[in-house]
Amino acid sequence: MRDQIRLLIELQKAESEMMRIETRRRILPEQLIKLDEEFNLVRENVEEKSKRLEELNKNRRDHEDKLKRGHENLRKAKDRLTEVKTNKEYQSMLKEIEGLEQKNSEMEDGVLVLLEKIDQMKAGVQAGEREFEIDQKEYTAKKNRIEDELNLLEGEYTRHDHSSRELRKQIHADIIKRYESIKNIRNGLAVVPAWKEVCQGCHMNIPPQMYIELQRDSDIKYCPQCNRIMYWEDQSGKVSE
Repeated sequence: MRDQIRLLIELQKAESEMMRIETRRRILPEQLIKLDEEFNLVRENVEEKSKRLEELNKNRRDHEDKLKRGHENLRKAKDRLTEVKTNKEYQSMLKEIEGLEQKNSEMEDGVLVLLEKIDQMKAGVQAGEREFEIDQKEYTAKKNRIEDELNLLEGEYTRHDHSSRELRKQIHADIIKRYESIKNIRNGLAVVPAWKEVCQGCHMNIPPQMYIELQRDSDIKYCPQCNRIMYWEDQSGKVSE
């Protein structure tokens, strides 16, 4: 029976590891999705700033083209001024020239405002691009770590699964049946250690006589509180957390 107890302990360890790995294999892809979503938001933010900068530059070019045409119209108006023959025409041309100069002045002010906005936006885009490079490196490193862990877990799960299958072949069928029944009820934990007359599964005290018998390791014992299979384990050398 002592060998059966040792085999049960090893089986529980292997299958507990399999449950831990299954949990990680479920969580890690979710972390990858979240990581991608966060990184995409950062990238979209940088792209949006670059897009706004390009729109400002396009607006500036449009204003400069209009200003160029305004200067050309002003030059032509001044050239026509020398061709007028009456005072009325002369006054009319002066008024037209004044209007063109006012309009050109307003467009020049608009171009200056746009240039100032562009300088500010350009500084923001450059800073954002520098931060993005840092974020991209962190994103790549995190993604690689998660993918490496997923690959590692695949191998670990296969190893523990093989161990579990081999151990089950060596344990009596009636014991396996009881083990499975307890495991299903107790969230996958059917075999637990006992130390200082306390079951480490439910953390309840067990009878002193049962604790003594556990240390003899001669028969399978069940916790009177949680019904888990117990074994004695010397935990005196463990570092408390």
